[in-house]
This record gives sequence, C-alpha cells and structure tokens, in this order.
Amino acid sequence: SGLTTATSGTIALDGTDMTGRPAHARARRGIGRTFQTSSLWPGMSVADHVRLAAQAARGGSYRVWQRASPYTDDVHGVLERTGLGHRAGALASELSHGEKRKLELAVLLVGEPRLMLLDEPMAGVSAEEVPALTELIRTLHRDEGRTVLMVEHHMDVLLGLADRLAVMHHGRLLALDTPEAVTADPTVQQAYLGEGL
Repeated sequence: SGLTTATSGTIALDGTDMTGRPAHARARRGIGRTFQTSSLWPGMSVADHVRLAAQAARGGSYRVWQRASPYTDDVHGVLERTGLGHRAGALASELSHGEKRKLELAVLLVGEPRLMLLDEPMAGVSAEEVPALTELIRTLHRDEGRTVLMVEHHMDVLLGLADRLAVMHHGRLLALDTPEAVTADPTVQQAYLGEGL
C-alpha cells in the first residue's frame, strides 16, 4: 500500500511499477487498504465518514462542513452495498465491531479501488457477525470483480473465500496454491494448522 518501503523486489499493478510510489499515488491508481485496528472517529456519523472519503476521492477537501449534497448518492450507495444504510446517522462509537469493519470497507469502497488489501478484517468481530462480513467480501470480489488480498487467521473464512492461499511461517513462504492443495500439504499442517484436516 506504500506505507512501508519495500526492501527488495518490485510491486507492479497492471504492468506499472508501483514500488517507489507513495501511498496516495497508489490509492489514485486503484489500491486501497483497511487496517487490523480500526481508525474511525468515534464522534462522527457513519455517513460523514463515507462523505469525507468521497470528497477526498473526488478531489474535494476534507472539510466536514462542506455542503454534502454532491456526495449524497455516493454515500447512500456505498452504505447500502455494505449493509449500513440503516445506520447512516449513527455515530461510529455506537457501532458493533462488525459494523465498524463494514464502515471501514465503505470508506474504502467510495474510492472505487480495484485492488483491496484487507488486514485481518475478522479480528475482534463476533461469531454472529462473521458470516455477513464474509459475504460482503465475497460479493466485492466475485460480483464486483475487485481483487482482494487478505491477511486473515480465521481458516474457515479463508477456506470459504479464497481462490488461492499463501501460507507464511517465520517469514518464509511455505505454500501458495488452491485452498484444497494448501490444506492437504503436510508441511502446512505441521507448521500452521497443527494437525491434519
């Protein structure tokens, strides 16, 4: 995403070298990300979070008091897509953890990223909220055609979503293949899963 400088290798998006570009330049080219830890403003409404992101994505300012009407359709559409339409007026502090994750995705989506980097989107999400969040990510990938690169430790979520899995162990790539092939790999089972599946 550009927040950390690469120490080796290259990063290419659609054949364009992105390795030395800053985070904002990568975002303009269609790379967006969410973080493991929520970074929402507790006293700001759900709709205003998305509106500010829309203003930034469309070349506007970050002024909270700017007239909202140019972004109303963007905000409403993204909140409906993420299942937060009914929570538009709620403060971020009033949301459940799963709803906060959806809001982070809504903020990301208003910028129309083609590549979404998701850092542990299920971290801290209650078991009851995991299926809806999983389905949202599945829809963004399969129905909307977005590429999703996700770091996640919930194996059941990954096995239900991923086309390919990469398993890292102590900084080394153990396996990169289909979910079926990776979970059948004895090295992966021993190092990561701890037992056969």
